[in-house]
Amino acid sequence: MNRKTRSNLAFGVLLILIGGWFLAIQFVPSLGDWFWDLFDWPVYIIGIGFCLLVFGLLVGAPGMAVPACIVGGIGGLLYYQNVTGDWDSWTYAWALIPGFVGVGVMLSSVLGEGGKSGFRSGLSLIFISLVMFLIFGAFWGANPLGQYWPVLLIALGVWMLIQPLFKKKG
Repeated sequence: MNRKTRSNLAFGVLLILIGGWFLAIQFVPSLGDWFWDLFDWPVYIIGIGFCLLVFGLLVGAPGMAVPACIVGGIGGLLYYQNVTGDWDSWTYAWALIPGFVGVGVMLSSVLGEGGKSGFRSGLSLIFISLVMFLIFGAFWGANPLGQYWPVLLIALGVWMLIQPLFKKKG
């Protein structure tokens, strides 16, 4: 099956599912009320990320895992902030976005695009993202490491120095 046929198939299935949902709401309005009461708006953003991932799998494009993880991860951050009211955490939570890219790259490599180097690149992005999150969090209120946050800068520097030692020679 070629790529265009798979894309049409995936888009057709997606439209059928969405249409079926709206048709079910027409005949059972309480189903819609239950759904809207159960899920808050950030869940829809997470759902869009999930739909991007499923669409990528259906059309045979593992690279779609990257934008799917970015959208889903941002939806998760917004869900946390909406539930807790901790909107100020966005001053440092944005540092997790490169980690979402890393998760997407790793997932994409597992699904067949990128191989081992993609997996390693994803791990690097996740590590850098977590270090940035902790450093910026230390600056702007969420200080899990107390006065020892500069150790993260030292660890990041050491990691950047020794990383080339573990790369394969071409």
